[in-house]
Amino acid sequence: MRIEDALRLAQEADLDLVEVAPTARPPVCKLMDFGKFKYETAQKARESRRNQAQTVIKEMKLRPKIDPHDYETKKGHVVRFLRQGDKVKITIMFRGREQSRPELGFRLLQRLAEDIADLGFVESQPRQDGRNMIMVVTPHKRKSEARADVEADKAKRAAEREADREADRAGRSPQVQREERLPQTADAE
Repeated sequence: MRIEDALRLAQEADLDLVEVAPTARPPVCKLMDFGKFKYETAQKARESRRNQAQTVIKEMKLRPKIDPHDYETKKGHVVRFLRQGDKVKITIMFRGREQSRPELGFRLLQRLAEDIADLGFVESQPRQDGRNMIMVVTPHKRKSEARADVEADKAKRAAEREADREADRAGRSPQVQREERLPQTADAE
């Protein structure tokens, strides 16, 4: 169709003549409301961005001579981050004479990687970066799956709290009611 005829048809239908495939021979055009088309494509792009999970990298800093209790606390934080579906960057900071013993930091990072192996895996192996040694751990579950698990745990705990409140109202202790809810085993009989 000639361009003049296509423009006349678009004007009669109160639509726009939009070139869809300019490289095709002959070029392909379409009659459409261009403003509506732009709005719909923007909505689709916004919706696809909303469904994307943002990758968050949490950081945990340790020292080579960390106390066992402090190590357990820091490990607990790393476990929480991995359960939430976030990557964790673990940094060992060396100061003074500690810089001459990077194997201490390497062993500490290896120990941490073994302790959290069921929740995540080492994405980048420990490497020395100036005064720091860095390792990145990635969770096994995707962010959306981890979020669903966290929500399920919250719902379960809320249901248990509500059951405990009901037991208080009924005059029974929460411990007795929990024992009633547990399935009876053959050993208990």
